[in-house]
Amino acid sequence: MRSKELSWLSFNARLLQEARDPLVPLLERIKFLGIFSSNLDEFFRVRVATLKRLERLGKKAVKLIGDSPEKVLKKIHETVLAQRGEFEQIYQEILKELAQEKIFIINERELSEEQAGFVRQYFREQVRPAIIPIMIDRLEKFPDLKDHAIYLAIRMWSSQNPAKIRYALIEVPTDALPRFILLPEDNGNQYIMLLDDLIRFSLGEIFAMFLFDRQEAYTIKLTRDAELDISDDFSDSLVRKISKSLTQRKRGKPVRFIYDQQIPEDLLTFLIKRLKLMKDESNFIPGGRYHNFKDFINFPAVGPETLRYRFPKPLPHRHIQPGRSLLETIRERDILLHYPYQTFDHLIDFLREAAIDPTVSSIKMTLYRVAKNSKVINALISAARNGKSVTVSIELQARFDEEANIYWSNRLQEEGVRVIHSAPNIKIHAKLLLVTQKIKRKTIRYASIGTGNFHEATARLYTDHSLFTADSHITEEVKQVFDVLENNYQRSNFRHLLVSPFNMRKTWLRLIQNEIKQARDGKEAYIIVKLNNLTDPDIIKKLYQASQAGVTVQLMVRGMFSLVPGVEGMSENIRAAGIIDKYLEHSRLFVFCHGGDAKYFLSSADWMPRNLDRRVEVACPIYDEEIQQEIRRYLDIQWRDNVKARALNKDLDNQYRVTSGDERVRCQEMLYEYLQQAHQAGVEAEKI
Repeated sequence: MRSKELSWLSFNARLLQEARDPLVPLLERIKFLGIFSSNLDEFFRVRVATLKRLERLGKKAVKLIGDSPEKVLKKIHETVLAQRGEFEQIYQEILKELAQEKIFIINERELSEEQAGFVRQYFREQVRPAIIPIMIDRLEKFPDLKDHAIYLAIRMWSSQNPAKIRYALIEVPTDALPRFILLPEDNGNQYIMLLDDLIRFSLGEIFAMFLFDRQEAYTIKLTRDAELDISDDFSDSLVRKISKSLTQRKRGKPVRFIYDQQIPEDLLTFLIKRLKLMKDESNFIPGGRYHNFKDFINFPAVGPETLRYRFPKPLPHRHIQPGRSLLETIRERDILLHYPYQTFDHLIDFLREAAIDPTVSSIKMTLYRVAKNSKVINALISAARNGKSVTVSIELQARFDEEANIYWSNRLQEEGVRVIHSAPNIKIHAKLLLVTQKIKRKTIRYASIGTGNFHEATARLYTDHSLFTADSHITEEVKQVFDVLENNYQRSNFRHLLVSPFNMRKTWLRLIQNEIKQARDGKEAYIIVKLNNLTDPDIIKKLYQASQAGVTVQLMVRGMFSLVPGVEGMSENIRAAGIIDKYLEHSRLFVFCHGGDAKYFLSSADWMPRNLDRRVEVACPIYDEEIQQEIRRYLDIQWRDNVKARALNKDLDNQYRVTSGDERVRCQEMLYEYLQQAHQAGVEAEKI
């Protein structure tokens, strides 16, 4: 097995490939730089922080992760520095190409007189009220630097007395103001200035009282350990425990200090000392003039439309007719929705219908992450106000969404919704919705089982799947899952659903073992899997055994990938690919040959120890033959991609995948076309 952290850095490098690719629209390339930066921030806050905690375990850590944390951290540092250099190079290339489009990002030294006047006015009206300058050279208690923020470390002196130097600190207020300021156009040229540089331009005005004629500002950023330390105090509610932990997170142990490499040695030494940082080389990342490139995800939509991706309108499902009851439609047939190619509105409409249908008695749902102005929450509140029994499991431990989920938890409870939470050491990550209807003494249940969150914003950008069914074999077991959540995790037996931490790991291993047996008996045997991450040692070991037995294994993995494919005598029958394109690949789909009677599943869970052992996850079998064919077609199109797919080989060098034949296949475009044709065929069939 290879390091999951290093395999993740290889995934993030694929985002840099997109940022460099001249065939990607220019403003999308900037966004890929932003996504790369945002990902790296979270990587340090979570993965690097974990490795640093493991360092303290000594030899025990090697048994846990298969390598020494020190060795992995050293390799991470080397890789990150190399990627940082590539990042800066790509950014400079993009700046040149922006200039060719008459779009200029300018700094405080490049302003015309007219622009300078605009900047002064903008500073006085918008920025000055939002900044808090702090003189730090004589400050007894140094301020706690926020995890997400960027700061300008300022060095000031007078040319008359250069030995008398003062230091100051200003947080760049990106939580209150946009990072990018659009300056007045000039002769068709569009000018953009970063908020950091606008503050640099205004330093003389901010510190006018000191009569300094020399001011320099250098960007710094501190990344902190994001782990929540949830106490075992049983007298406290989980909400209170997490609220306390969120406060502690703000003062988490530093795991990365990024600074402008042009910063003078005296100022850098002063900051390191006052921040009480250990000068460990893996902690310190010298960088360029700008940090928090994650803000570039929201770069202004300037210039012609050709500089941006075109996102086609999500399609309706061919079997869902406007004006017809969704409950009635799902009673007749299973429905599989493919996001973002098909509209998430169907799920919202399903919830809204259930909320006001007088025959619906209850709604139960799991929520992990929800949109800011959530239509899902709105529909659940509507159901509660209409007298339905509404139960919602909302995961308070969803990393970086804890505060939002505490808010929604309280909001739902205020509306009479029964809210249940997970236990401190287990997360509820399953994507489940259960609606119970009673018609003439008959109880009918409807379920939605998904691969991604009930989140209308990410449903436009992430590829995910939701199965809607009234099949009693499935819906009764979805009810069982909710019974488990509501009754203190009492063990339950499942014959159809794969539910972690109960039977999911065991079932996956049994299905792989069955393919091994088929191959050894000389029969056809294959496994096709699409995942976000594959790091579980037991699953990987079993896949190696499958390869050695002659099972054909196709893996599509977006992120962490600890398996090493294509090694003679170990994994030569395993091929793997990863796709990076305009939508984030997020589905989890599984196909096993099973002696010619193929088994199909969708799941909320990756093949990682945490998903199989420490989370409540659900994988659902697909019994509808039409939907099975849909999934197989979907996976076949993905596997044929030769435009955005990279081969995940033993070297993890991100070579673009070459497929047989001359046809250009970009799977995300082709999948939309496939579903569009299916929708049109459905419309034509309805006319007959």
